Amino acid sequence: MATYNGELYIERQLKSILQQLDINDEIIISDDGSTDKTLQIIDGFADRRIKVFVNKKRRGPVGNFENALLNSCGQYIYLADQDDIWLPDKISTINSLLKNHDLVLADCEVVDQNGNLLQASFFEHRGSSPGFWNNLYRNSYMGCCMAFRREILDYVLPFPSKIHMHDWWIGLLVEAKGRVIFYEEPLIKYVRHGGNASPTGEVGYGFYRKFSNRLFLLVYLIKHLLLH
Repeated sequence: MATYNGELYIERQLKSILQQLDINDEIIISDDGSTDKTLQIIDGFADRRIKVFVNKKRRGPVGNFENALLNSCGQYIYLADQDDIWLPDKISTINSLLKNHDLVLADCEVVDQNGNLLQASFFEHRGSSPGFWNNLYRNSYMGCCMAFRREILDYVLPFPSKIHMHDWWIGLLVEAKGRVIFYEEPLIKYVRHGGNASPTGEVGYGFYRKFSNRLFLLVYLIKHLLLH
């Protein structure tokens, strides 16, 4: 989990995760210099499974998630945002899928900050489907809905310094090299409240920006694949 000034939602999110964890699981939190009560709220859990790493300087969402991944130890890795809510069967469902797949992307319900349903299925709204070229053109890889086997870190890290989104990068690389499954049942409530640190997709970007993002990403993916 990458955090930054998430005091309004972090407690609710951590509760939804912790109730599903075993005693030997861990929550790795990389904090990007929060100036609100985020860290105090996390400390208040007093749970040994929560391990916090604070960046010495701001790294942004991509660098913040990279720091969390570098400090993780688990064989199955879940990406989590600070402001969503995990549904109760998320871990048991995904762990069973990861036995035969390298990466799982699960559907989600989209809700507002008060829990009101905005979209019953992000997959349906987005037209989500697996495939490298599908997702280069129209990305469905949201980190908060992703989990993967530890082995993929060998070829997705380090993140290039200028990539637009780390989850898009991870998804496309595993599409190219691994086994991906899209699980078509919602496993989280994806909260949109207007202050999210990592906005969905490329809302508000013009054609040139969207085209250059994909061209830049494709070039870096090809270079990365040739080296790995």
